[in-house]
Amino acid sequence: TIHGRPRAQMYRGEADWTLIGAVKNNPAIRIPIIGNGDVDSGPKAREMFDRYGVDGVMIGRASYGNPWLFGAVSARLGFGGWAVEATPRERRRVVLRHLEKHYAHYGCEQGVRTARKHIAHYLKLIPGGSDALPAILRAQTSDDQFGLTDAFFQRYCEEAA
Repeated sequence: TIHGRPRAQMYRGEADWTLIGAVKNNPAIRIPIIGNGDVDSGPKAREMFDRYGVDGVMIGRASYGNPWLFGAVSARLGFGGWAVEATPRERRRVVLRHLEKHYAHYGCEQGVRTARKHIAHYLKLIPGGSDALPAILRAQTSDDQFGLTDAFFQRYCEEAA
């Protein structure tokens, strides 16, 4: 697996896929090459296969708060899959289920703390999510955190209807 962004670049700027393509197209290389960096959509994944000839793509940070990305990529690449549209109702269902499972796994006390980063990733992709986030992140109990998150998604679903 080759990442198109050097360590010094950290998480800034665009990944350089030309380097990945050069490695893949080097006749001395006889192993599968998986490209990584900036794969955030089905069309982008398809482009990486077509333009650079990689054997696979790796998806990382682009999936945070967007589990639907994997289905979209799978469908775009022709592998079938479950390209479910991330409608407001679908987002609400997935986020609340994620929180329920999270609290069940970590317990309510630790779960409320560790769920914050997940909620933040989901909400940053939704209009108005940044405005609702501070109150949700300040919640001290899982019931409060869940309730505030649910209330946000109820409003989001109503506004989208």
